[in-house]
Amino acid sequence: MKKIIAIAALLALPMMAQAQDPSGLWQTAPNDQGRYLQVQVGPCASEPAQICGTIVQGFGGASQENNGKQIIWGMQARGGGKWNRGNVWAPDDDKTYRANLTLDGNTLVVQGCVAGIFCRSSIWTRVQ
Repeated sequence: MKKIIAIAALLALPMMAQAQDPSGLWQTAPNDQGRYLQVQVGPCASEPAQICGTIVQGFGGASQENNGKQIIWGMQARGGGKWNRGNVWAPDDDKTYRANLTLDGNTLVVQGCVAGIFCRSSIWTRVQ
């Protein structure tokens, strides 16, 4: 019985790791004008231990001039599906915020704060 439990635990490890990996294509929540983005998230090119995200495409009238721009950078793993000490750029107000990410299955909560007091959050949904 112990061998069966051990084998089951080993087989579950890749699934648990994948569940804690934000890599993939994400769709941002629509803003007040109905504009939203698709963002490719994965390891940063310059620092693979950190998470970055790049705008792939805008929808609902979102400007295509932001395609290819980095929207998340420098996110550091905290464990338990959480990352912090990074930055997020908000194209709608052209401001950069200190950011945290929280992954919960196919939902990514992106929270950005200014001066640690004024914060806003957005819930992204996994596309791929």
